[in-house]
Amino acid sequence: MSDNKYIMTLDEGTSSCRTLIVDKKGQVKGSNQIEIRQQYPQGHQGWVEHDPIEIWNNQLTTMIQALNKSKISSKAIAAIGITNQRETTVIWNRETGLPIYNAIVWQDRRTTPYCEQLIKAGWKEKIHKKTGLLIDAYFSATKIKWILDNVPEARMLAQEGKLAFGTIDSWLIYKMTTGLDKSEAVHVIDITNASRTMLFNINSKQWDQELLNLFDIPENILPKVIPSSGLIGHTYPGMLFKNDDTSIPICSAIGDQHAALFGQLCLNSGQIKTTYGTGCFIMMNIGNKPLLSKQGLLTTIAYQLPNQEPVYAIEGSVFIAGAAIQFLRDQWKMLYRSDESLWYADIIDPADEQRVYFVPAFVGLGAPYWDSTARGAIFGLERDTKREHIVKATLESLVYQAEDIILAMRESTKKIIKKNKIVIKVDGGASNNRYVMQFQSDISDIDLIKPRSSETTAMGAAYLAGLAVNYWKDLNQIKKIYKVKKEYHPKMDRETAKILYQGWKEAVKRTRNWTSAIGEIKK
Repeated sequence: MSDNKYIMTLDEGTSSCRTLIVDKKGQVKGSNQIEIRQQYPQGHQGWVEHDPIEIWNNQLTTMIQALNKSKISSKAIAAIGITNQRETTVIWNRETGLPIYNAIVWQDRRTTPYCEQLIKAGWKEKIHKKTGLLIDAYFSATKIKWILDNVPEARMLAQEGKLAFGTIDSWLIYKMTTGLDKSEAVHVIDITNASRTMLFNINSKQWDQELLNLFDIPENILPKVIPSSGLIGHTYPGMLFKNDDTSIPICSAIGDQHAALFGQLCLNSGQIKTTYGTGCFIMMNIGNKPLLSKQGLLTTIAYQLPNQEPVYAIEGSVFIAGAAIQFLRDQWKMLYRSDESLWYADIIDPADEQRVYFVPAFVGLGAPYWDSTARGAIFGLERDTKREHIVKATLESLVYQAEDIILAMRESTKKIIKKNKIVIKVDGGASNNRYVMQFQSDISDIDLIKPRSSETTAMGAAYLAGLAVNYWKDLNQIKKIYKVKKEYHPKMDRETAKILYQGWKEAVKRTRNWTSAIGEIKK
């Protein structure tokens, strides 16, 4: 492999499409990013959608711009890796290549009533055992069913074999491999994304026919399940530039949180990473055997290398983390920029004992509560409460929600980790906020490690693509790239940390009670 070659990573997230071009040292040599328009067709009803065509056009544009800005030729790209927002669901027409409906985003809650019906019908335990997941609108299965049930002619087209379902990795691969001849299109899904659909049996590692029957989803719309690393297909000639016949191998696809786990090199059982993004996602490598949590955590497939058994992980998801900071910026206009939040947290006098708690349950509460009916609330407001108190409480909400999951993870994996011996590798936007990181270390009584590279998610996909084409010979070569930028160690006394966290638990309790009471009033 020539030394002048690079790996291109497509990082398609909830908020934006990004492309990075990285070299063998893991250094970013070119990048571009375009935001995705968030659509809320039913306003406060919890519907969230993306335009799949916009996602593709934005992603393609970032690929072209990253090459142009870095002055790197498409011929110098050794392979493409993909990492994507998970669970977000796209269904398209195989004949036209066009989506039949908008992509229903992972945050969308429209299928919550149906999920509640499934729970009442006694499906909770069986689905958990089969998929490692809990019944929730978060996952793809009920989104697929909703599209088939509500989009005109969708079921008829599905029965005729004319529709294709995919998560965003599937959609991007399809678009990249579809030139003038649609018969060349590749319709696949990476095993980590498949494990987030609530249709994939993580024990047999196959689509589960009983669940397909339950959700009334025809198997012919499903993609082929593939490992996270390996040759998937090639981009069609002329995709990037009109007169460029370069065909680049696509060699990895992996869900974003799984990519971050791999990018943080959490390759041994018991290693943990936390990503503070739109949501907050904590994932622990648990090895080659699935382990089911009784504490409200999910079991998922972490990644799979070619010709190897998949590696499993246990995960807790916070729906609203960085999105709470965006809320202060965009809805309440408390911030001009998200990074101003650190300044507001710093200006509060350490002697100020006013405690404000913000529970940002805008779309319900994720792990370990799984309360889809909960909605946001603020507690502790006083006459002299200032903007900075609310901003600080919002930052602290990220920490408290992560601690909820960390405690559940300790309990679920007692045989894998020992209490107070956890070290967590952190990444994502809020990992750059030293107040959040120090507060997390204090509340959780853990050491945090922040790597020098802030692109752990993109690098995870890059590593997997590079391994597939021998760009990096093996994992040992990749491990030499990983460098630590900052470590955080607990400073707060344990009694104070305990009292603060108890206040959070009380705030969550009152939030859920209030939501329940409002629900009864509406009845």
